[in-house]
Amino acid sequence: MSTHLLGAHVSAAGGVPAAPPRARAIQATAMQIFTKQANRWAERECDDCERDEFRAALALTGVEVTIAHDSYLINLASPDEALRRKSIESFVCELQRCSALGLTYLVSHPGNYMDDRESGIARNADAIAESLARAPGDTVLCLETTAGSGTSLGASFEELADIIERVPEPLRSRIGVCVDTCHIYSAGYDLVTAYDDVWKRFESVLGWSRLRVMHLNDSKTPFASHRDRHALIGFGSLGEEPFRRIMTDPRMVRVAKVLETPKLDNDMLTDSCMLHLLRGFAEG
Repeated sequence: MSTHLLGAHVSAAGGVPAAPPRARAIQATAMQIFTKQANRWAERECDDCERDEFRAALALTGVEVTIAHDSYLINLASPDEALRRKSIESFVCELQRCSALGLTYLVSHPGNYMDDRESGIARNADAIAESLARAPGDTVLCLETTAGSGTSLGASFEELADIIERVPEPLRSRIGVCVDTCHIYSAGYDLVTAYDDVWKRFESVLGWSRLRVMHLNDSKTPFASHRDRHALIGFGSLGEEPFRRIMTDPRMVRVAKVLETPKLDNDMLTDSCMLHLLRGFAEG
C-alpha cells in the first residue's frame, strides 16, 4: 500500500533551511512553510546558498512533497488597482522563491472582490494568468477553498472552477486545488453527514486531478458558520469521523495532507500527537 503524504505546516524560523529538520522530527512525508513573513509586504530572493542548504536539509528527511503558503496580504481580486498591482508583484515573488527552492506546490487563498463578485473573479483569474506567465517553473499553484466570509472568493467548488477555467492553457495546467476541511465545512459542505456527496460534487465540478493538497483542520465553529477558526483534530464540530474517512479513502493517499491546527505550548509535540492520531486512523 502506498504511503500517505502527511505532515504539517512547520516553522521556518531561523531561515527556510531550518524547516526540514522540524518536518523530520514529526516524521512528515509532506510539509508546508512560509518562504517569507506572511504578514509583511517585504520581499526577498532565495540565493543559491539558501537553495542548496534547503535541498540538502530536505534530502535528510522523508518529505516527498513540499508546499509554500503565500502571504496573507495578497489580494489578486482587489478593485483597488494599486493594491492589486502590489499583490501581483508579491505573488510573482512567491512563485519565484518556490521555483528557486524546488517546491512542489504554492497554496493561495483566492482574493476578496470588495465590489462585485463577477468582476472579482475576472480580476483574480487575470492576475493568476499574468503571474504564472511571469514566473515559469514546475511549482503548481493550488487555490484554497475558503469559508465564505465577507467578500472572499472560493467558498464553492464552482467558483474555484470558474477562476481556473478563465486562465488560458498552458498556464491552466499549473493550477490545482487545496481543500481545507475546516473551510469547506464552514462553507456548507457537510463532511460529517454527507461525506460521499461532498466528494462526488468535487469530482463533478473540478475533477480529482485538481486535488493536490488538503489542509486537515477541525473547526471551532458550527457547520455552515462561514467562519475560519481551526481546531485540533477531534476537538471541533467535525469530530474524528471525517478524518478517519479521509485517512482510509484510497483516493486521498497520494494527496498531500498537512495540519494547520493550533500548536498549543509545543509546536512539534502537538503536531506529533495529531499526526499519530491520523496515522492510527489509516491503520484501522
